[in-house]
Amino acid sequence: MKKRFRLKPKVEQKAVQFLLCLMTSIAVLILIFILAVILKNGLPEISLEFLTKNPAHMGREGGIFSTIVATLYLTVIALLVATPLGVGTAIYLTEYTFEGIVTRIIRFGAECLAGIPSIIFGLFGFILFVNKLKFGWSILSGGLTLAFMVLPTIIRTSEEAIKSVPAAYRLVSYSLGSTRWQTVTRVVLPSASPGIITGVILSLGRSIGETAAVIFTAGSALHLPSSLFSSARTMSVHFYILAREGISMPKAYGTAAVLVIAILLVNIVTYYLMGKYITRSSRE
Repeated sequence: MKKRFRLKPKVEQKAVQFLLCLMTSIAVLILIFILAVILKNGLPEISLEFLTKNPAHMGREGGIFSTIVATLYLTVIALLVATPLGVGTAIYLTEYTFEGIVTRIIRFGAECLAGIPSIIFGLFGFILFVNKLKFGWSILSGGLTLAFMVLPTIIRTSEEAIKSVPAAYRLVSYSLGSTRWQTVTRVVLPSASPGIITGVILSLGRSIGETAAVIFTAGSALHLPSSLFSSARTMSVHFYILAREGISMPKAYGTAAVLVIAILLVNIVTYYLMGKYITRSSRE
């Protein structure tokens, strides 16, 4: 019989390490390339006037102040609705019920929701919130639609974070006479908070950058929103319309640059604070 050709363990280890390093480098280079293109074309457009003035003449002139405000409104509404629902569902699945058909159905539903295209969420929000509930094209309709869209992400990440808390923590808490709710709020959630915050950050990024679901529900009005029932245009929708219609590519790149910088700053600040929290908790 012929002997099979096999690499020496050290050679195999170096080959695998090189391959993995190459894959990582390619992924990082793609990210750097995207950021470089956006920032190179967008940073020259960013100024105090660009950030503080409302768009004019369909976006050809002025700035993006009203779109920044609309983006903040929609993101805050989405997270205020989705975070307690998602974390509460995760707590129920991990702490208040046993593994069975009900929990499997809930997880299956969450996973199916996570795979639904955003345009379908936009159509759902348009039918339910805009037409049936008569909210119209408004910040409220867009925020609620985004909340439903990011809910599966928060549920899954929160559930995995809570599962990662050692069972010994719960046993010690119960042995000291704590109730299940006291154990969840004072032991489990503080230990799982880094993972939960990660899920909220992912949802935050998706909410800020979402276009299809928002344009169907929040509309694309350029004026500054005056209430939750005002139509508004987010930064991502503004960028999409400027680029698609060819209205002003410099303004489109400027809007994209502000979006990228905002998401990067949110992630950097949040991970910094989360790192400090983890360090302090480990010392205590």
